[in-house]
Amino acid sequence: MSITIETPRSPRSRKSAKLEKYGWLYMRASGALLLVLIFGHLIANLFVGEGIRAIDFGFVGGKWATPFWRIWDGIMLWLALIHGTNGMRTLVNDYAERPWVRKSLVVTLWAVCGVLILLGTLVITTFDPCPANSLPELLPSFCTNK
Repeated sequence: MSITIETPRSPRSRKSAKLEKYGWLYMRASGALLLVLIFGHLIANLFVGEGIRAIDFGFVGGKWATPFWRIWDGIMLWLALIHGTNGMRTLVNDYAERPWVRKSLVVTLWAVCGVLILLGTLVITTFDPCPANSLPELLPSFCTNK
């Protein structure tokens, strides 16, 4: 007795299959890199120095005073948001049966991802822990009077 496996029915084109392959590869590469970034982030924040008791506005300001941590957190932000959105897109493609529902959900996912990336990047790049004309007693200890 032989078993025949039917050819899969796919509403998508070859171009879409190629994009799916790149999405799959991205998930593997970004997942591996995110493990390094997230564990580095957790170690730097929770285990080095005073641990969780030290995390406050001054801690973040001091950490983001160096470009290294801004770049580290920026890369982590971008990879995590794109990785999560791509995972949600895969779920939508698997479970949304109507093409218009699938398309509208995927467009919404990527729009929200774009807005969050934009806002997060804006915070990381424009953050100033020592704003001008602030009361000195409200500033972190590493700030010099401006």
